[in-house]
Amino acid sequence: MHKTSARLLALLSLLQTPRDWSGDDLAERLGITSRTVRRDIDRLRELDYPIRTVKGPAGGYRLEAGTDLPPLLFDDGQAVALAVALQTAAAGNTVAEDASRALATLRQVMPPRLRHRIDLLRITAVQPPAAHDTLQVEAQVLMDLSRVIHAREELRFDYAPSSSTSADNPRRVQPLHLVTWRQHWYLVAWDLHREDWRTFRVDRIRPRTPTGPRFTPRELPGGNVSTFVTSRFRGNDGTTTDWPCQGEVILRLPAADVAPFAQDGIVEELGPRHCRLILGSWSWTGLAAAIGRFETDIEVIGPPQLATAFGDLAARYALAARTTRPETGPAQ
Repeated sequence: MHKTSARLLALLSLLQTPRDWSGDDLAERLGITSRTVRRDIDRLRELDYPIRTVKGPAGGYRLEAGTDLPPLLFDDGQAVALAVALQTAAAGNTVAEDASRALATLRQVMPPRLRHRIDLLRITAVQPPAAHDTLQVEAQVLMDLSRVIHAREELRFDYAPSSSTSADNPRRVQPLHLVTWRQHWYLVAWDLHREDWRTFRVDRIRPRTPTGPRFTPRELPGGNVSTFVTSRFRGNDGTTTDWPCQGEVILRLPAADVAPFAQDGIVEELGPRHCRLILGSWSWTGLAAAIGRFETDIEVIGPPQLATAFGDLAARYALAARTTRPETGPAQ
């Protein structure tokens, strides 16, 4: 490499790899002498890149975090992946504005070949219809919660049971994880008052200061946060992702008509006009109601609790069908 600027950029690209580089390794990769490597390292330090000399038999260099964000280098794959992630984030609501500005900055400095690829890639992240109680999570709250999770400090906060009420229900917890589930942010924490694991909607949390003492994290049921959260939202104890109630039926419908609406159920084709459906729910009544929405004849394979739930629903629906309100005339 004959141009110093091109050589410095290549050197910086290597140093951004999270590892220690010896002077000889850098010289070999760049096709220069070890003396030139030392001079180029000094030039990068003059540009405020925090490059630390690593002690040892062979010596070496490492790029560390500094007080300011220096210019970064991305290869083609990293740049495209970053643009895709920013386009997706820009369709959300928590950091949408910052993501849009970051994407515009990234696109402006991209070489034409990459800018063309990004311009061809238009992503529309379709969000489900927002519930009436959905509130935007403040980015600062996410940062505050992330800090106490990392520091392993007890957290005190006011918690509103719903978005329509004021946050006046004080809690004291040992925070463990921040997670997203169906367009909501949740804090997974050990509730010190209830002595049990809880999930809290972040948009209803108002952190208090100061935070509490440091703690040693407890072992989360299920072994990992994904299993625990999926289990809890399925009405289980946090140790398994299976539904508490699971049943098997035969429906007089083609499998192709059932599969799009079976969610995480299993659909097996048995013939052109009937299929087997294995589905789960948080209760037997809820499972029976979910299967009933397919509007076809149903044959229960098992278990017996599912057949009983169908009988209970049938009696309830029959009573509802006989219940009528007296017609009211027009207002006088």
